[in-house]
Amino acid sequence: MKVSKKNTADGKILLQATATAAEVINALDAAQIAFAQSMGIRPEQGKSVPQLVEEQMGVKDLDSIVQAGAQEALVPLALDAKNLVPLYPPTPSPKSAFKRGQEFRFELEVEPKPEYELTSYDPISIKIPEFQLDESVVDAEIDKMADNYKAFIADSDSPEGRKVQKGDHVRIAMKAFEDGEEMTQLSTDGRTYTAGEGYMPEGFENEVLGMEAGETKEFTFDGPDFDKDFNPITKKVDATVTVLEFQKEEKPIIDDAWVQKNMPIYRGLAELRADIKRNLTKQGRDQYDDYVRQIAAEEAAKRFQGKIPDEAYEAMRENLLAQYRQGLKQQGKTWEEFVEENGGDQQIGMMMMLQVRQMLVTGFVLDAIFRHQKMTLTDDDVLEACRAMNPQADPKAMREQMEKSGRGFAMRESAERLKANKWLVETANIEYQSAE
Repeated sequence: MKVSKKNTADGKILLQATATAAEVINALDAAQIAFAQSMGIRPEQGKSVPQLVEEQMGVKDLDSIVQAGAQEALVPLALDAKNLVPLYPPTPSPKSAFKRGQEFRFELEVEPKPEYELTSYDPISIKIPEFQLDESVVDAEIDKMADNYKAFIADSDSPEGRKVQKGDHVRIAMKAFEDGEEMTQLSTDGRTYTAGEGYMPEGFENEVLGMEAGETKEFTFDGPDFDKDFNPITKKVDATVTVLEFQKEEKPIIDDAWVQKNMPIYRGLAELRADIKRNLTKQGRDQYDDYVRQIAAEEAAKRFQGKIPDEAYEAMRENLLAQYRQGLKQQGKTWEEFVEENGGDQQIGMMMMLQVRQMLVTGFVLDAIFRHQKMTLTDDDVLEACRAMNPQADPKAMREQMEKSGRGFAMRESAERLKANKWLVETANIEYQSAE
C-alpha cells in the first residue's frame, strides 16, 4: 500500500492511500468470510463463500454487501504504514471506485493520540493482599475430577417391586425395529437410561415409566425422522425393552490405587496433588500479577491531567458495547436481559461511562510512563504482549498475523503499555496485607 502523510491546520493528519488490487481482493475475501460467519453459514467442500451465500440467502453480489467492511479493513494497513496510533478509528473516504481486482484510493483524516503528562512520575504506593493458594483449591480440583469419573452401578438398596419414576437411572436392554428392520443405533444389550430426561420420545418415556426390574415390555412409539426434502416427520418404532436393574451414580474415591489405575503417569495421589497445585499456582500467579498491575495502573491514573476529546469516549464506548454484546451472545443472553439484571438503562449507562473513562485514562497514563522513562521495545516485549492478549495462541504466529493485517501499531501500543505497567509495579512501594 502506498501512503502519503500531510499535517492539517487543525492538528490532524491527512493520509492519502492507494491499496493494491491484491490488498482489495484480500479485504473483500476476509469481509465475505466474516459476513458468512455472522449469518451462520457453514463452509462446504467445493463451494465458495459467494456460492453458499447466494444459495442460502439469494444474494448475488456479495462484494457489494461487504464493501464497507472491506474498506474499513484497509484502514489499519494505512495507519501501520506510517506508524500512526489514532485517538479513535478514522473512517475511510473513497477517492476511486472500490472493485475487486482494481486499485483503490482513499483518504483518512486521523486525529493522533495525544501525549498526556502526569502530575508526578515518582513511585506509587499501593496495598494489596499477599498471593496465596489455599489447599482447598486443590481439594476442589480433585473433587471435580472425581465428578468427571462418576459411574453408574447397580443400586443394591433398591426395594423389591420398585417402579421406574422420572429421574431414576436404570440399565435397559432394547431391540428396536422400523418396518421389520432392526435399528442398530437404538438396540442395545445394556445401556444406562435416565427416565424422564427427554433423551427419548414421549411415547417411549411413558411406556418405561412404571416398569419394574426384570420386567420386559413390547410396545410401539413415534420416533423423529425426516422425509426426502428434510422436513420433520414421525416414524413408527417397534420396541422390546427389559429393565435389567435400577442404578445409582457412584463417585470414586481418589486415592493411590485409583490414581495408579486411571492416571499411571503419576505414582500416587501425592504426586497428582503436587502437579495440580503446581498448575493452579501458575494460573493463580498469572491472574494475581494481572490484578496487581491493574491496581498499580489505577493508582497511577490519579495523576492524570488533561482533557480527553468526546470522540475518544464515544469510540471506546462503542467498542466496549460491542464486546458486551458479543459476550452476552456467547452466553445465550439478550442485551435487554442484561440491562434488566443490572438495574436498567441509566445504571448501565453510568457503569459504562465510568469503565470507559478508566480504560482511556489508564492507557494514556501508561503511554506517558513509557515515554517519560524513555523505554524501548524488544522482540521479547512484543511477544509477551501477544501472549497476554491471547494466552492460548502461538505468540509468534499472532504477531505475524497482526502485522500482516495492519494492526502492528495496536500490537506495539499494547506492548508499550504492558512494559510501562510492569515497571510501575517493579518500582512501587507495595504493602502486602495478609489474606487472613
